[in-house]
Amino acid sequence: MKQALIVQGGWDGHQPKEVSEILAGLLREEGFEVEISDTLDAFLDVDKLKALDLIVPVWTMGSITKEQLNPLLEAVRSGVGIAGCHGGLGDSFRNETEFQYMVGGQWVAHPGNDGVHYKVCIKDKNNPLMAGLDDFDVVSEQYYMHVDPANQVLAVTYFGETEMPVVWTKQYGEGRVFYCSLGHQANIVAMPEVLTIMRRGMVWASERAGRPEGGR
Repeated sequence: MKQALIVQGGWDGHQPKEVSEILAGLLREEGFEVEISDTLDAFLDVDKLKALDLIVPVWTMGSITKEQLNPLLEAVRSGVGIAGCHGGLGDSFRNETEFQYMVGGQWVAHPGNDGVHYKVCIKDKNNPLMAGLDDFDVVSEQYYMHVDPANQVLAVTYFGETEMPVVWTKQYGEGRVFYCSLGHQANIVAMPEVLTIMRRGMVWASERAGRPEGGR
């Protein structure tokens, strides 16, 4: 049975507990054993982290000590997958540039705040993570982000003529990284399209070299 750790906390406005329960439910449906922690001390034991298949931070803003952060970075570099959504991964620990480098992006702004009606466009329809998905509309925060040009971008949105990544994958050392900027609150994570994207992305991130890729 695959092992996943969800670490929830930070700014309560993103409903970390509710979002964590949704993501944990998806993982359990995929056969994972899931531990949910509400403390960053869950990252202190590097050997425990390295025995996991997947880490899912749901922690907006806040601060993290080097003693907590370094084992997390080491575990992902060694091959443990990491996945997350919205500010729970893309706006965590604003002073930690190595964490941002691992994720592949960092939140900058959400013009119009919550309630913006925008479209998410599937960019790479040949990628298994996007298979069968069509462009869809969202009414929520529209994230404008600084992003790593090395990311493999799977879905985008637009600010005027500016294309902005919404879903991407990347590598950090041997670890797979998956990110989706959707998910301001639990009702957005619970959208059918977002559930599909998060399910597939988390399963994908959990696959280490030599294993067959999962997802559905």
